[in-house]
Amino acid sequence: MRVLAYELRRLCGLPSTWLLLAAVLLGDAVVAAVLASRISPDGPLTGVAGVRLLTAAVPLAPLPFAALGAGVLGALSYGQEVRHPGLPASQVSYPRRVWLLLAKLLVTGPAAALLALGTLLLDTVVAHLALPDGVAVAAWADPDALSDRVSGALAGAGLSGLSDLPGAFAPLGLVAGHGVPAALLAFVLLTVVAGWAGVLTASLTRSAAAGVLLLCAMPPLLESGVALLLRHTGRPWPSRAADLLPFQPGIEWSYGRVYGGAHEAVAETTVLGDPVLLAAVATPAAGLLLAALLVQARRRAL
Repeated sequence: MRVLAYELRRLCGLPSTWLLLAAVLLGDAVVAAVLASRISPDGPLTGVAGVRLLTAAVPLAPLPFAALGAGVLGALSYGQEVRHPGLPASQVSYPRRVWLLLAKLLVTGPAAALLALGTLLLDTVVAHLALPDGVAVAAWADPDALSDRVSGALAGAGLSGLSDLPGAFAPLGLVAGHGVPAALLAFVLLTVVAGWAGVLTASLTRSAAAGVLLLCAMPPLLESGVALLLRHTGRPWPSRAADLLPFQPGIEWSYGRVYGGAHEAVAETTVLGDPVLLAAVATPAAGLLLAALLVQARRRAL
């Protein structure tokens, strides 16, 4: 518990933490506003488009802003510990170094989740204000576009759809579309995993900058590697995963290079719960954690 308290005080006491969080929130809001203002009013805003909007997903970025910010936060927490060690005893004993590493993971995880939720709340308001006149949100105008849980909650309250609510609740249409809550939950989990990966990559390189660079290289490599493994076992990338993930470049590259064409023809043959898919995604994460623990065992310092 003392290690957790120490790590929490260190994280909250660094000015770089608050500057980074403010920069992520501001940058995320600006990107969401720009993306919303460029939407043409030629049809209702679907759930998938709403997810791209709320997560501020830029096509050429390896990760959304919130996930990248969480990764930088995790890398800085370890890099600052290397530069200015506050627990000299933690550099002597291997178990104590491992406990400090785990404390950084336990503190970075909730911080990354709060950052993701904060960006989603801010992006919802900003996107609602920045949408051009004439753009209709499908989940607000059409009850059939709502997710099942939202529909059940509205039915329990005696409402047929979101349009029965006052106009002040209109931003809820962006987050209540069919499949959107699950996609946003996946975005929060992605942000938490990115924060953990930032800590682990920085622990391997003992440098925050090198850890961030390694973190940015991981998504396209992981996506392409998983696609190759799935193709080797006769399973293409599931379309549901493509809808949930806020970033697309690696997936599209994998479809074009690995499958040799568009992904629609093979989109429905693999499910998210497929054991091969789960193992392919979980193995790199477990390998990264194992590598960090083994590297700590060979060091005399953090």
